[in-house]
Amino acid sequence: MPAKIEGVLPILHTPFDEHDNIDAESLQREIDWSFEVGADGVCSAMVSELLRLTTNERNELNRMIVEMSAGRGVLVASVGAESTKAAIEYARSTEESGANAIMAIPPISAALPESALWDYFSRLANAVDIPLIVQDASSYVGAAISTQFYVRLLDEFGPEKILFKPEGAPIGPNISDLRDASAGRARILDGSGGLLLIDAYRRGITGTMPGVDLLEGIVDLWRSLQSGNYARAYEIYFPICGIVALQLQAGLDGFLAIEKYILVRRGIFSSAARRMPNTWSLDDETRQEVDRLLDMLLEKLADQTPNGNG
Repeated sequence: MPAKIEGVLPILHTPFDEHDNIDAESLQREIDWSFEVGADGVCSAMVSELLRLTTNERNELNRMIVEMSAGRGVLVASVGAESTKAAIEYARSTEESGANAIMAIPPISAALPESALWDYFSRLANAVDIPLIVQDASSYVGAAISTQFYVRLLDEFGPEKILFKPEGAPIGPNISDLRDASAGRARILDGSGGLLLIDAYRRGITGTMPGVDLLEGIVDLWRSLQSGNYARAYEIYFPICGIVALQLQAGLDGFLAIEKYILVRRGIFSSAARRMPNTWSLDDETRQEVDRLLDMLLEKLADQTPNGNG
């Protein structure tokens, strides 16, 4: 039976040791902790620093994720590349490793015409038997993908084969546009890190793909939304928003620097090391604000007093 690609599916961060190699022990702790706090699966994607890994490292990371997860949830691996050939090779390697789905951004070195974009995604979808999640990461890399293009893929391959992670601005209206243009057929995943999760949930998403750093908060928030407890959801949501807003100010490296700092603080990662080069590092004043907001979130999570529906 195919795995259900829904619920809370965090994007794993790639830990590095003092020699700039993947830290397998920290990765295992990250995966174990993800499932312990209620994740429905785990994924690799942009905040896994995939574009900074070698080809061998990238394939090895996806293999390690499958092995370390040990069947505890759905597994999604990002395979986007600058060429169709490379993306297909990543996709086939991922499928062979045992992943349940692939996810791909378009090539980011140029804005492709729709004919080239169609060739890229259709060939990728046809290359494997597992589902493909089409990711528009244009809020921080690449160019936007139109709703019409999404629907064309959906019409060609069907909702069991093609899912969507639209991150192009404005995200909420774009989710609704895809929902309506597809007559509700599109299965849509939120990629806002939690910042727009309540709005996206109200628009009909099937799941969310946050980072791991705030995962127990995202899980609690998601479960609160599912149960209709919006009062609880908003209490958890506000400190998450504060942290994600700090991450956003420095783009992808803002997410990476703060997320890895939090994972070290939580005792999950041994080091906050990132692959070089990068564009931004965490300064003391930002770190202090992250600490304040994280303490606020953890305090809210420790309070299990029911707050009713909203």
